[in-house]
Amino acid sequence: MAQLAGETQARAESTLPGGPKALFSAGMPLVFQLAELLALDPAATATGERSAPLTGVASLEHAAPGDLSFLHNSKYRNQLETTRAGVVIVPRDTARAPSAGQVYVFSDKPSLLLTRLCDRIAASLWPKPAPGIHPSSVIAASAQVDPTAHIGPLCVIEEEAVIGPGCVLAGNLSIGRGAVLGADCWLQHQTVVASYCRLGNRVRLQPGAVIGSDGFGYDTTGGRHLKIPQVGHVVLEDDVEIGANTTVDRARFSETRIGEGTKVDNLVQIAHNVRIGRHCLIVAQVGIAGSSTLGNYVVLGGQAGVAGHLDVGDGVMAAAKTGISKDIAKGKVVGGSHSRELAFELKLEAYRQKLPELFKRVAALEKQVPSA
Repeated sequence: MAQLAGETQARAESTLPGGPKALFSAGMPLVFQLAELLALDPAATATGERSAPLTGVASLEHAAPGDLSFLHNSKYRNQLETTRAGVVIVPRDTARAPSAGQVYVFSDKPSLLLTRLCDRIAASLWPKPAPGIHPSSVIAASAQVDPTAHIGPLCVIEEEAVIGPGCVLAGNLSIGRGAVLGADCWLQHQTVVASYCRLGNRVRLQPGAVIGSDGFGYDTTGGRHLKIPQVGHVVLEDDVEIGANTTVDRARFSETRIGEGTKVDNLVQIAHNVRIGRHCLIVAQVGIAGSSTLGNYVVLGGQAGVAGHLDVGDGVMAAAKTGISKDIAKGKVVGGSHSRELAFELKLEAYRQKLPELFKRVAALEKQVPSA
């Protein structure tokens, strides 16, 4: 069996451009010049010399001479001394000079400059597909598909659905009855937009995202759980992004709404009738229970949980694993299972770390006190 596997691998490798190592060493086909990077930020300056093109982007620690890297977090500043990266984007106050054959690009915002470059790279790696409808897709007669949209293989678009201009439906996905997609939405494979849900412009759904699954509601009567029909819908406003395998439940009535520019990570559960404001950041494995409201610019760290029927004010930041069980006022920074102010929660944690030593000291003192 091992010999057969080896022969199969060898045959596969022989067909790859670049020879046998290509299967393991070939990455995304990147080739770009230093001048392209500098053109993205007129205020950026460079020192050092390099004429060869760049062929990759990597961390300081793992970069090769053909790679671009960057320094954004001062925690990694010492890695500038050892990195093999050909070009490094660094903060403008960096005092160290580049090594021989290396270039430093000085920028006020290294991460933003790298983001702009990656935007250009992504556009070349994943170009927008041409308009058209794959013959394997099933589209209801009453559905409206803009002629500039791209409908990939095995898509199902039900009655009265509307697909706006410039939309890309990658394939193997479902658009429910009466659902509406605005302009330039991009839906990845195996996503679902259930019946009567509405997406604004430039909404992005990562693989496996489900918009409009039933809210979780039951009445217990006579010892049985009777399903409460969920007859509302979901609204995603412009520029919302939903991560892989994230679910946004339809409302029991009215709507579940996610505001403009909000970004939701992978594996997040947003329950029925939740309302999330503009430009929030919801990190992986967060759960938000039904009928809670988040203001604008709220940040919820990974695995944070919000109980039902709560109000979380504008600008609130919750650390990872925070349990929010009460209303949080505007601008608060909270943490811990009881969502206390983060500074106080960190102080309590410092005290908890000292408890074993404190008990030892109390026990020693008790031995010195004569028993009654």
